[in-house]
Parts: sequence; structure tokens; C-alpha cells
Amino acid sequence: MPKFKTLDDIGDVRGKVALVRVDLNLPMKDGRATDVTRVEASAPTILELADKGAKVLLLAHFGRPKGQRHSTMSTSMVQGDVERVLDREIMFIPEVAGPVVEQAIGILRDGDIGLLDNVRFWPGEEANDPEFARAIAAHGDFYVNDAFSAAHRAHASTEGLAHLLPAYAGRAMEAELTALDKALGNPEMPVAAVVGGAKVSSKLAVLEHLVGKVQHLIIGGGMANTFLAARGVDVGKSLCEHDLTGTANTILDTAGHAGCTVHLPYDVVVAKEFAANPASLRTCNVHEVAADEMILDVGPLAVEALGDVLKTCRTLVWNGPMGAFETEPFDAATVALARTAAALTQDGSLVSVAGGGDTVAALNHAGVAHDFTYISTAGGAFLEWMEGKVLPGVAALES
Repeated sequence: MPKFKTLDDIGDVRGKVALVRVDLNLPMKDGRATDVTRVEASAPTILELADKGAKVLLLAHFGRPKGQRHSTMSTSMVQGDVERVLDREIMFIPEVAGPVVEQAIGILRDGDIGLLDNVRFWPGEEANDPEFARAIAAHGDFYVNDAFSAAHRAHASTEGLAHLLPAYAGRAMEAELTALDKALGNPEMPVAAVVGGAKVSSKLAVLEHLVGKVQHLIIGGGMANTFLAARGVDVGKSLCEHDLTGTANTILDTAGHAGCTVHLPYDVVVAKEFAANPASLRTCNVHEVAADEMILDVGPLAVEALGDVLKTCRTLVWNGPMGAFETEPFDAATVALARTAAALTQDGSLVSVAGGGDTVAALNHAGVAHDFTYISTAGGAFLEWMEGKVLPGVAALES
């Protein structure tokens, strides 16, 4: 596992200024956040530093202002939500560097928290401009990155600052990196990966990376149809990227050489129209899909067999649903397999790590999100980690 310093390595922080990168890019409705999971994730880091007497300055982006100020994208929009989660008053600071920030630091008492404005209001953020990073760093004594979800971006506040100040991983970042190391970095074997979703094209790099890292690759969702078509199965009018069947065959061949077993469904749930509980609903063998039918979920026999596969494994990485889980009854395979994984995790026989927006929604739908070892809400960063890419925000923390 890469070596990085955590809050345990900082020492006495009383009276020092902590620049803490967090993710406050929250979904909003009627001026209020509809989901504060990201604030809750960073709350332990923020409160630990504040309670130890540091002056905590929060750095975050909100929306995509592209280097321009927009009042509707100011981090002041989420100030109230952050205050509610932390149960603390916060000073809003309408800059990220310069005399306004300096003046605010002078007003803040030890243990107080300040919220800097949207760091993406300045072009230097996304350009990772060294001068911009230095201007921010001039106000801090040390830097803490607690935003894994932004770690795949080499920006001034995610990567540049880590080279200018003593740099540490926050508690959420620490937990994420520890979980990911257990999943693919240094896992207990055998390892299984569940990869679902609509299109192979969106997860090509993930699949290509995983076949060399795991012993079992379970492919579901629309992308399974492309692999079935590559193996000569007529998938009817199912969602399928027929132009990628050659690529799918290459991945299957690579998996074979690497000793990775690829699991594709052999029974499926089909319908002539995509709607809740359609009259044309039926379950059949993959070779019996009619020309006017579409595959919308994995069948029960295949799901039972996949559950047996998980029982032989020690580690599971999950990204993407098995079927069109948002519409019943095409959630059945995702729910059944997720509950099997959750039960194995709770029994202590499986380390289960899942991530990605649809995945989190699917596991919540199955009622098992809290039963997995770790759930990442990072989205793009989690996907790039599954692709085996170096994440700049993480690499910058390595010591």
C-alpha cells in the first residue's frame, strides 16, 4: 500500500491554519442540499482538527463555473448545510487567497471553521497554476486532502498544494485508500469483480485492467449483451454495442490467458417493451431470446450460480447494476446478488468494496449498502482507480 501521512502524524495543531480540501459539490433543490453524504464523510476530519484547536479553512468546488464567478455557484450556497451537519457556525470567506483571507484568519479563533469560496472561480485551479497554488498555500501551515472524489483531478487544490505544504490524508481519504488497497492493491484471494452498466464503451479500461487482477469477472447490465453477441448469441433488440464485439472477444481471450473466469448470464429476463411488469415478461435461456425481445435482467439460475461463485471468494469489487434495476421487476438480479454479498460480508468471509453512482443507488435499493465493507461515493475517481490509473491527488500525498 502507498505510504501517506494521516492526521495521526501532524502533531500539535493548536493555533495553526489547516487548509482542508473537501467535496461540497452537493446536489441542490430549492436552495438546500438534497444529499449531504459528502459533508458527513468529511465531518470527522473537520471536527477533529477544530477540536484540537486548529483554524480550519475549507477548500471546495461547487458546480462548473469555468474560471468565472457565478453567485449561484458560490460555496456560500451550501454553508447552511455544512453548518447543520457539523453543528457549528462557520465563517464564509468570499476569496481563497489574499488580504480578505488574511483578515479572516485574524478574526477566527482557535478551533473555528472558515469556508472559502468556490476554488473553481479562478482559472488557476483547474490549470493547476503554481502561482495560484502558492497564493493559497501562503495562508496555511499544513494541507489535508479529504476529497477522494476529486483526487483524479490534477488541480491546484487537489494536487498543487500537497507539494507546497506538509500534506496529510483526512479520515475519509484514509478510509477510502485503505479500503481500495484491500480490494485490489493487496487483496485476499480469490477476488471477484462485478461490473455492470449500460455500455462496454464506458468501462473498456476497467474491464481490460480487471481481467489481469481478479480471478472472477462477473459482467451484467447492458454490457453483458455485447459480450453475449461476441460469443454468437442473438440478443434480439437488446441494448448492445455490436461494433465492439471484436473488443469484447479480445477481453475474453485476455481473461482466459490470465486465468480469469468471465461469467456471463445463461438465463435472462426479457420483455418486448421496457416498462414496469410488462405483459410480455418472461425468463428464458440466452439462446432463446426472440428478435423482438430485449434482455433487461439476469435470470434467477445465473444469479444463484453467481452467488455460489461469491461464496468461494474472499474479496469483491462491485461497480454497476446487473440489470435495469430502476424498474421492477428488473431489479431482481441486482438485489439478490447484492444481498448474497452483504450476507457473506457480515459473516466475515468476504471483503466487499463498491462504488459509482448507480452502484450506490442499487445497493441502497437492495437495503444492503451499510452491510458492505466499504461504499465509495467518489464516482469518476473510483472508476479511474478501477482502471488502474494513478490519481494525482493521491500520488501527491505519498511520502
